[in-house]
Amino acid sequence: MLRFARPMLIVVAVLVNAVMVLPALGVSPAKPAVDAEINQHYMDADAERWKGVFEREGRELFDRRLQIVDALKLQPGESVADIGAGTGLFTMLFAERVGPNGQVYAVDISPSFIAAIDARANALGLGNILPIVNSQQTVSLPAKSVDLVFIADTYHHFEYPQLMLDSIRAALRPGGRLVLIDFRREPGFSSSWVMAHVRAGRAQVISELEAAGFKLVEEPLALQGHYFLLFR
Repeated sequence: MLRFARPMLIVVAVLVNAVMVLPALGVSPAKPAVDAEINQHYMDADAERWKGVFEREGRELFDRRLQIVDALKLQPGESVADIGAGTGLFTMLFAERVGPNGQVYAVDISPSFIAAIDARANALGLGNILPIVNSQQTVSLPAKSVDLVFIADTYHHFEYPQLMLDSIRAALRPGGRLVLIDFRREPGFSSSWVMAHVRAGRAQVISELEAAGFKLVEEPLALQGHYFLLFR
């Protein structure tokens, strides 16, 4: 049994009212967009090993992490949700930026990742991080609880993106922002791994988010192998 110094939320739920927005995306909520196999190796992950994968020089999101966080223009006291938090790279940076009066929800489907984030936060003395194990149908956040939702290299792992987007909308406060960073999937540019691993390119992702009720505002930072989109 996992033990945590602060409360951890484990929620497995289906948003019944999510079906109200699903027809606009043209996909049945019961049909997964990707094979569940894409996420299986994270469920009992060795967090320390994955930290070496996610937090290494040469990975664009790690090399440019401070520029990415600067582009978000976080303010002290804001509430942020790091969806697909992984080993906690951005979670820790967000916690420092929003300060002790702010709140960072570290959300991931992997209990081992969430346990590692909690231990890391304790070691750094960051008491404003709330770890959450979510499901593939919901981000498991309270309604109207966050100012910013951050999704990096994770959207293509959503098995039920329509339900997740509906859950995210419910969690955002009025005027809240959604930031989505993911791999550029472009024939002739992207690697064969990206073409096989990532289900949708930038244009399709924008279309899906707009159908779910989000409005693209800007691309705050130009990246090389990724796109960086800000929605409201």
